[in-house]
Amino acid sequence: MSHREHEAEAPRVLSLGVLTLSDTRDETTDKSGALLQDLFRQAGHQVVRYAVIREDPATIEATLRDWLAAPLDAIVTNGGTGLTSRDGTIEVARRLMQKELDGFGELFRLVSYHQIGPAAMLSRATAGLAAGRILICLPGSTKAVRLAVTRLILPQIGHMIREARR
Repeated sequence: MSHREHEAEAPRVLSLGVLTLSDTRDETTDKSGALLQDLFRQAGHQVVRYAVIREDPATIEATLRDWLAAPLDAIVTNGGTGLTSRDGTIEVARRLMQKELDGFGELFRLVSYHQIGPAAMLSRATAGLAAGRILICLPGSTKAVRLAVTRLILPQIGHMIREARR
């Protein structure tokens, strides 16, 4: 079966969770989380969970474990993917993933490179399969969120979910 046939069989409406990781933002100032929700809803998907939590590994892990047990097709995080001492999203996410989609991070850095040049190498964005769900970790900037969602996530998330369910 070709990838086009797989995409044709992909679910059209998904139940998604949007999780913002930040020590400085809350639900009233979370522009990236709001953008994620808007882009997903405009594409016809349902955002059924949303939260802003601190960049604390124990809190991140507890929240992700709770959400991975919920009836969600995918969880998309934003924030905590950089190199600072507080950026621990990727380490927690990788502990929970059974399979990592290396191509997601590679492609995100490639399309980012075309926008921001060599600074793209500082991104540790990733995606993978965790407890039968797609888990995608994005940087916290609105520019990065828009780029990832429009260029990578929306064109393939249904296909990703189809494969995860097999």
